[in-house]
Amino acid sequence: MFNFFKRNKKNQQEQQVTEESIVVEKPILEKEDELIKKEESIKEEERIKEEKSFFQKLKEGLAKTRDNITSKIDNIIFKGRKIDEELLEELEEILILADVGFATTTKIIEGIKQKAKERKLIESDDIKELLAEEIYEIMEKDEAPLEITSPTIILVVGVNGVGKTTTIGKMAGRFKRQGMKVLLIAADTFRAAAIEQLEVWASRVGCDIIRHDEGSDPASVVFDGIQAAKTRKSDIIICDTAGRLHNKKNLMDELKKIYRVIQREYPSAKLETFLVLDATTGQNAVQQARVFKDATDVSGLVLTKLDGTAKGGIVISIKSELNIPVRFIGVGEGIDDLQVFKSEDYIKALFE
Repeated sequence: MFNFFKRNKKNQQEQQVTEESIVVEKPILEKEDELIKKEESIKEEERIKEEKSFFQKLKEGLAKTRDNITSKIDNIIFKGRKIDEELLEELEEILILADVGFATTTKIIEGIKQKAKERKLIESDDIKELLAEEIYEIMEKDEAPLEITSPTIILVVGVNGVGKTTTIGKMAGRFKRQGMKVLLIAADTFRAAAIEQLEVWASRVGCDIIRHDEGSDPASVVFDGIQAAKTRKSDIIICDTAGRLHNKKNLMDELKKIYRVIQREYPSAKLETFLVLDATTGQNAVQQARVFKDATDVSGLVLTKLDGTAKGGIVISIKSELNIPVRFIGVGEGIDDLQVFKSEDYIKALFE
């Protein structure tokens, strides 16, 4: 009996201590919860602010294209004017001059006609909304977000002068800011300047680079780069390639050799092939995309210099004619001016 009361007293003391601990811990836990919620709220505010900043940059970058399309449309629509053949011909001319392309423009005009008829829309004021809908339908077709998993190899192709090496540097910076370990491979061995430029970007971004001397076999550089990436456990491997288009056979042979090395040496890595195009070249960019698509398995596009052209309609033309997703767009000179492409944001930036 004595033992029972003694044990019971001990239990009461333990319970008292536990209750006191709970009383002490409760406000601490509540404070921690408040801090966590506050931190999450700050992060969400920063994310929204960053998105607004990106959208503002996109809007500013597309200013010339917006003036070339929507501002001109504003000049042909006015109160009392009806949707007729004359209006649609004027709209067609505006789109072609913005480098939307003849085939894509024809498709858009036919779609507008059909929608206007189905909805019994006759006022010219409705043209902008109908146009935005048509463009969105083209851009969002088969659209899926870019999923980067570790490890991923991004093979970057394109002709000289489109901003390929700069794009690689900016991509590396973006992935690095996201906490990924990035390795660059300088497989454009035909130009010493390309190797040196990539080295400058690697130093600026703070990532590893694998390079050989000018004139080396590109596939052997890729081989060494892959071995280094596996040893260093790199998340993203971005590979520069020679920008030659005049000899399609050589281009194909070289890239096929690089593909074979990647597939043999790192079969578990996800492989993306990004084609970099200069938006200021207009319909020439469409032709380049067509040639590279025939020669390589292009999985995404990067459009540079969109801020320097009034012909941003090229984005619509390429997507409509070749159905290759646009992954990134360049809207400025800054390291953070390479943005992930989103159809909805692009259309909003054009029409708002």
